[in-house]
Amino acid sequence: MKTAVLLSGGVDSSVALALLKRQGGHDLCAFYLKIWLEDELAFLGECPWEDDLKNARAVCEAQSVPLEVVSMQREYHSRVVSYVIAELKQGRTPSPDILCNERVKFGAFFDAIDESWDKVATGHYAQVEEQDGLFRLRRAPDPVKDQTYFLSALSQKQLSRILFPIGHLQKSEVRSEASAFDLFNKDRKDSQGICFLGKIKYNDFVRFHLGEKEGWIVELETGKRLGKHKGVWFHTIGQRTGLGLSGGPWFVVRKDLEANTVFVSHKDHAAEIACRRIDLAELHWCEGRPPASERVSVKLRHGPRLLGATLQLGDAGCGRLELDDTDQGVAPGQSAVIYDGEWCLGRGVIQRGLPG
Repeated sequence: MKTAVLLSGGVDSSVALALLKRQGGHDLCAFYLKIWLEDELAFLGECPWEDDLKNARAVCEAQSVPLEVVSMQREYHSRVVSYVIAELKQGRTPSPDILCNERVKFGAFFDAIDESWDKVATGHYAQVEEQDGLFRLRRAPDPVKDQTYFLSALSQKQLSRILFPIGHLQKSEVRSEASAFDLFNKDRKDSQGICFLGKIKYNDFVRFHLGEKEGWIVELETGKRLGKHKGVWFHTIGQRTGLGLSGGPWFVVRKDLEANTVFVSHKDHAAEIACRRIDLAELHWCEGRPPASERVSVKLRHGPRLLGATLQLGDAGCGRLELDDTDQGVAPGQSAVIYDGEWCLGRGVIQRGLPG
């Protein structure tokens, strides 16, 4: 089986490669995807790609697996970054990592490699299981590391070609495997943040594209001006840090793009502004079909927290979620990812949140 392995230079993808090599039966080649931001915005922070590539080459040399560097700079810009900037300009909060997986890692890269490659493997914490010709996306057993949230926009065609060699493991087990293989990067810390930014800070990325525009931070209930911000696009609904306000905690609850105003509420008003109903658009189902039952579970952001909910489907890929518990961080533009037990069914783009 010809298997392409996407290698980032981190521990997870390196262990994935080593496990496939040990398993046997794979004609392996590793690929490092070079993205446009690593050059264009390198002045904003540390440039990680040279270190990443050094790690990837060392791992491949030790495993006797060839490595190719593939430029995905134009693809990242046209398929991900341009969308993120457009959404931010509208005051929305996009989910760029979901787009990276759908449109680049398992999109543009699939288009770039020869059709003779049977599978593409990565170091994601997720599982793909085939049942009666249907490829189903299953949560990883490690609830903190599970990455199905970021994979929720994948299609059957994409899932049919994907391998997740570490998806059945806990993070601690992956670290143990890295030590057992004596990988060059076995002690490397996990990367944080958005996939295409590397070590570039998110606010620096936003500032580079949208600049700064000073405006007021206003208490929603009283209209009192509490402080100033540098642009609504730096803030998201549910945010409670980085506001520079005393007497908190304060939460961002609304943004007025035209007035360039960020509205906040104190935690004492949390119950009043929390959302129970969520309107969705652009519903996508990984299995090509909506769930059979209205009762589902939902992740409103990456992490272990799952909320029970009732899903009502509408026309033209729209729907509404009625949450069992309220949530303060429902931000238009983000993704609500829908589950049936262990299975990730798909996602919808949040249009608005409404109180219960």
